Amino acid sequence: MGIIRRNKKGSDSIIQNSQKWNLLEEGTQSVRSEYDFSQFQIQQAPEQLNQEQLGLARDNKEEHSNSTLNEEPKEKVKKPWIKHFDTYIIKKFLGTFFFAILLLLAIVVMFDINEKLDAMLTAPLKETVFKYFLNFLPYFANQFAPLFVFISVIFFTSKLADHSEIIAMLSSGISFRRLMVPYLVSATIIAILTLLLALYVIPPANIQRIDYTNRWVKNKRVDYGDNIQLQVRPGVMAYLSRYDNTTKRGFRFTMEEFNGNKLVSRITAQDVKYDTLGRWQLNNYGVRKFQGLKETYKKGVSLDTLLRIEPRDFLIAKNDQEMLTSPQLRDYINKQKARGVANLQQFELEYEKRFAMTAAAFILTVIGLSLSSRKVRGGMGVNIGIGLMLSFSYILFMTVTQTFAISGYTSPRLAMWIPNIVYTIIAIFLYHRAAQ
Repeated sequence: MGIIRRNKKGSDSIIQNSQKWNLLEEGTQSVRSEYDFSQFQIQQAPEQLNQEQLGLARDNKEEHSNSTLNEEPKEKVKKPWIKHFDTYIIKKFLGTFFFAILLLLAIVVMFDINEKLDAMLTAPLKETVFKYFLNFLPYFANQFAPLFVFISVIFFTSKLADHSEIIAMLSSGISFRRLMVPYLVSATIIAILTLLLALYVIPPANIQRIDYTNRWVKNKRVDYGDNIQLQVRPGVMAYLSRYDNTTKRGFRFTMEEFNGNKLVSRITAQDVKYDTLGRWQLNNYGVRKFQGLKETYKKGVSLDTLLRIEPRDFLIAKNDQEMLTSPQLRDYINKQKARGVANLQQFELEYEKRFAMTAAAFILTVIGLSLSSRKVRGGMGVNIGIGLMLSFSYILFMTVTQTFAISGYTSPRLAMWIPNIVYTIIAIFLYHRAAQ
């Protein structure tokens, strides 16, 4: 291909061809070249090129529209239910929650060691670590999990609002109701985890923890009882003048059976002994049976019998309710009520508390989001202060209602659910206010 370069008139011009170079003087003679100009393509003007490209694009668009009309409509692509902002909020929620628990547990461990330092120096290190702390930390974390949820929501949501991330989400078309979904999903995960721990995992662990504290810190176990009276089964009453759980022996035992208001039989023994198989051995016993005016009497040195009573049925310690799983706790309450035992408020409160604290996670999540979803003057500290105030008021309210249940002014179920009812009303009010 040749390249022609021309200067002003009278100057030399160079014609470069693929075969030879010719030096000519322009204006004096004709210019000859072996370049074939018939193959040369003249570049189109920009305006003309643009018009032709627009024409081709228009033709292609018409052909594409005609072809799409003939094709069958394609199925709509289903949008994923979990959006990017859902996973973002869930990660923030759960991450802040577990970080807050670990941070607070580290502080609790230091204070607990300082309080029980003398006992821990006396006890073997293996028991302190594996028997006490390994069971104490899950127990403490689960007890205050709803409050950790509340504080976590206040903290990271205030941070999102301070960085205008909540405003950006709402401005993109996400409603406040839709924004609540990842919060409730996170609260559900935490609630299921804490409920399973409270019902089945932590009670067996509390046996080890309480046994350690009774042995090395302070013995709160009830090892003896005086003037014990309880119902073995309907119509059968048992009485013990004294029972010592360390030796498993009781004294001055009496068991009477009634048919209506009539005494049918009476068994007495100088002392009784309980073994681990649930058997009671009566020593120096006597049996009287009454049939109208006729009475029969039989005595002996030793008699083995199976009674439907255990020492834990009448030796009730302060923390016994924490060592029973929820099915065991429910069975124990029903059995003790059938025997006429009246001191069951702590057991009923523990049973209702495990479910009420789980429901509190949802209520406090709604309150936390409604309070901290907007920017406030003063920054994140104002929201955290309000959150801590509500947290302590919730604990105080629950403590007061528990006192009412123990005193007999209200039922244990109502006492544990009154705080949730009150705070549900507060949550609904704050939610509607924040949604506006």
